[in-house]
Amino acid sequence: MMKIVVIGGTGLIGSKLVNKLREHGHEAIPASPQSGVNTLTGEGLAEVLKGASVVVDVSNSPSFEETAATNFFRTATGNLLRYEQTAGVQHHVALSVVGTDRLAQNRPSDGEKTIRGYFRAKLVQENLIKESPIPFSIVHATQLFEFVKNIADASSNGTTVRLAPVLIQPMAADDVASAVARVAVGAPVDGIVEVGGPEQFRLDEFVRQGLLGHNDSRTVVADPAAGYFGVEVDERSLVPGKDARLGETRFEAWLAQSASLAPTSR
Repeated sequence: MMKIVVIGGTGLIGSKLVNKLREHGHEAIPASPQSGVNTLTGEGLAEVLKGASVVVDVSNSPSFEETAATNFFRTATGNLLRYEQTAGVQHHVALSVVGTDRLAQNRPSDGEKTIRGYFRAKLVQENLIKESPIPFSIVHATQLFEFVKNIADASSNGTTVRLAPVLIQPMAADDVASAVARVAVGAPVDGIVEVGGPEQFRLDEFVRQGLLGHNDSRTVVADPAAGYFGVEVDERSLVPGKDARLGETRFEAWLAQSASLAPTSR
């Protein structure tokens, strides 16, 4: 049994990850401001990291704006790595995004709404991890099924959603948590592990199916000039490589389950 501290352990991925690690007999500790741990100030880190073998960071910047996101990742990751080194942590795991390096370099399709700066901030985080003496694994995950509506919202003009018909290989949050858990209990790879869903879609078709499954009447239009959260994308920007580890949950099954869990009107 290992003591594994999960930074951001009360969020969507973090809470699932904590449960999965505990199910396999590990001492998984969720660490977040709610539990008195603040990576931006260092508060609570020394105490929570005592005796920890592994730290998994699934926290995220509350802002996608480049300066704010960069400050968050630089400060939080820097503090976390320093405290880990003092505590003797043997493996640092961080969750990031498939295509981060590509999306950080691509031209913005909308100068005011682009999140290209967010991906640049993620690269700052990844480089800090790589430069640290602590053995590490960085998990690059594809987009989540759970965020299909967010993609639509970011690309909507009235009732029309315009999306580039490029490939995407989304996955369920539960599968992301399972993949991160497997990496956390394994040996550090000192590199990147890519994870994705079992199916590839065209981005417009993925969102079209998602909106239909949630009874959202917006019209999705394939537009090669449309970006992805304000960033230009090409055919391979959003999909992992051939060696990616794939989740098991198919989008159709996830949609059926999420629809069954949705509250009904009275």
